[in-house]
Amino acid sequence: MSYISSTVDVPDVAAVPRHIAIIMDGNGRWATQRKLPRVAGHRKGVEAVRAVVKACARCGVEYLTLFAFSSENWRRPSDEVSFLMRLFVSALERETARLHKNGIRLRIVGDLSMFDARIQELVRRGEARTAGNTRMTLTIAANYGGRWDILQAASQLVARTVADGHAVPVDEASFAQHLAMAYAPEPDLFIRTGGEQRVSNFLLWQLAYTELYFTDTFWPDFDDAAFAAALASYRARERRFGRAGA
Repeated sequence: MSYISSTVDVPDVAAVPRHIAIIMDGNGRWATQRKLPRVAGHRKGVEAVRAVVKACARCGVEYLTLFAFSSENWRRPSDEVSFLMRLFVSALERETARLHKNGIRLRIVGDLSMFDARIQELVRRGEARTAGNTRMTLTIAANYGGRWDILQAASQLVARTVADGHAVPVDEASFAQHLAMAYAPEPDLFIRTGGEQRVSNFLLWQLAYTELYFTDTFWPDFDDAAFAAALASYRARERRFGRAGA
């Protein structure tokens, strides 16, 4: 697909967002409220992932991007990080076949070099197995950070300059080609669950004109009704991209 920058051109706007990006926040607090270990919230959160993938595919969303593990999440307690890694392995082993059966393509973005060989191999297999699917693209951002993404894109451009022996002209389109999600349009709708109202180093380049939606609902409780409320909020907005309002 050709890249369309919302700060240069005006993208097409439809009632159903073409691309939804979600920070799935509140797993630990959901568990704490129920006097359960935090890992119980993460396990329950996987069920919410399945539900939102189904909902997006059902209503015609083309791209769904989920922030599963940020580059800052390594700062969490080691036992929680270890559980999240095991959960990631389990999800890759069990969910890839389901995604493939439903025509959904799986992509993983982030600095995968930090993960062990088992995870890296499962990522390669999952992406290869689902590469031909076109119903929807599900992207999992793992060990991802927006600043990392911008820096690695800049590094690629510098490497091109060195290889070519002269400066490479840079504009938004040429720069965006080197971002981790160059294959996807900019998100139309960003959702963050759990009550926090910040983007937390997620898709910093891509969220320039994305509609932001924050909800107090913890991620494990983000069901079809909560998803419908987010879509209703999106549809009620006027997306102007710098133009004057109606």
